[in-house]
Amino acid sequence: MGKDKLKRFAEVNTFSNVVQLDAGKPFKGKWSTFFFNNNNPVVLELACGKGEYTVNLARLFPQRNFIGIDYKGNRIWRGAKTALEDGVTNVGFLRIQIENILDYFGHQEVDEIWITFPDPQPQLSREKKRLTSPQFLEKYRSILKPGGIIHLKTDNDALHAYTAEKITQHALQLHAKTEDLYHSEHADEVLSIKTYYEKKYLLKNKNINYLKFSLE
Repeated sequence: MGKDKLKRFAEVNTFSNVVQLDAGKPFKGKWSTFFFNNNNPVVLELACGKGEYTVNLARLFPQRNFIGIDYKGNRIWRGAKTALEDGVTNVGFLRIQIENILDYFGHQEVDEIWITFPDPQPQLSREKKRLTSPQFLEKYRSILKPGGIIHLKTDNDALHAYTAEKITQHALQLHAKTEDLYHSEHADEVLSIKTYYEKKYLLKNKNINYLKFSLE
């Protein structure tokens, strides 16, 4: 591991807006009151990477609480550091494996979920690892409030098609769908937030897919 990564891992341990592994379990069902000291809605970004979306959503919606979730602490470091330096107090980061999410969030605790440019897990043998697989959707069903929205932004056409297929198969509520976000009516200020990876994809003229749906 490089010196920069080691430095980031050490520094992220000191950040007040980062919770790691089992330290997050006591917050289950109480993130707003215990972590953010308010009663505002909770929004998650899964596989948040460097946390650009998490932090920028928090800037746009100061009356909501945003939690970026990822397992790689050296990535979380960037978003957490930016939030601290800029005084964005309605954002936090949780370092866990997303498949364990039910250990960290209570029944109907979450208002909204964002999934931005996740690993598409293209191999059929890894379908269960896809963040929009039926296995993950059932976990989200437990923690989302009734009518809670899920957003998927991805450059991967296959993951977009797979998720759209699951929405149809499981009779979920589809609210928006496009294979070319920035040439559609959906490209508002929120969806125009761009992550590090999205900027790279756009430079290669890749299309950006978007789905907005709920589980009931």
